[in-house]
Amino acid sequence: MIILAGMAILGVIVLGLLALVMWFNRDTLSKYDLPLGQRFSPADATAAAASAAAVTALNKRLRGASGPLEKMPWQQRVLAMRETMNNFFAGAVISSVVTPVDAAGVPAEWVVAPGADSSRRFLYIHGGAFMAGSPQCYRVLTDKLSEITNSAVLVIDYRLMPENSRLDCIEDCRNSYDWMLENGPEGPDAMAPKAVFVAGDSAGGNLTLALLAWIRDTQRAQPNAALALSPVTDARFTSPSIRGNLDSDVILKPLAKRLAWVPGFLIGLAGRYMAGHKASDPVVSPLLGDLSALPPILVLASDCEILRDDGRRYVNKAVEAGTDASLMLWDNVPHVWPVFYPDLPEAGEALEQVDLFFKRHA
Repeated sequence: MIILAGMAILGVIVLGLLALVMWFNRDTLSKYDLPLGQRFSPADATAAAASAAAVTALNKRLRGASGPLEKMPWQQRVLAMRETMNNFFAGAVISSVVTPVDAAGVPAEWVVAPGADSSRRFLYIHGGAFMAGSPQCYRVLTDKLSEITNSAVLVIDYRLMPENSRLDCIEDCRNSYDWMLENGPEGPDAMAPKAVFVAGDSAGGNLTLALLAWIRDTQRAQPNAALALSPVTDARFTSPSIRGNLDSDVILKPLAKRLAWVPGFLIGLAGRYMAGHKASDPVVSPLLGDLSALPPILVLASDCEILRDDGRRYVNKAVEAGTDASLMLWDNVPHVWPVFYPDLPEAGEALEQVDLFFKRHA
């Protein structure tokens, strides 16, 4: 009888703990799934065929590069992912001048297109799941950003996980932003920059949006505008597209597939483990923070990627809070597709929209 009573008590405790986990991880943000944002699709059948062919060719190349990663142990996978990202864009030709620099202890590089105004500054924060990526991987994109915004782009090589913590990544972004306000490609600058922009993709989009809130809260000089490409906004992984688009996201599926078997009520714990920090803290989940009084923000996402609803929810909540934010969705393109310019027609289309956005807020 004592054993049975003990088992009954233990069962009650377990059920109580499971209920508590489910309560803390409940989805309270579904109201921000609407509206859907501005949609972009091929203009006609010819454009659709050209787009489909380009996406198919790119997806084949991506699967070839990422496929072997799925069978590797986690630590080996991280190292291989870094090498894969660096090699994928090796040999890209750009017109900008690239200058390595130390940005307040953070390795970085200035990317300056011919004729760009160095008094206009642009901080770019790369993606790579907080564990991979480098300024070198993004030179095609940062070259174009320097050109279309007529600015000097500072691309930082922030500390990566798991060797470092998520808060180290955040600290490097903050220090780099302060440094950029006082330094240009030619060195220290006593004059304030004429214009300031911030952008990032995926993990870098998360760091970008978290940085904006910190800039506001610490009353620093705000950027004129910010861009987030396919950003992670909720480290709890509660957005519907996390599971709904798992099979269609050719880039993130190798990383996200491990979440597919995790019960919904435990996803929050998985998010905390992966973030190395409390997942509900706005410093790692910008969606969960105060989104008022932020600079104009443009979010771009693919309709078939797992992070689609992270971007959608962030924009809809920001608009509700009074921030000038907008969402643009493209059909049938991979995660952070603008980095594949000029191979994808949609990459050029997205950059045209980015150009118009920054011109409105220059």
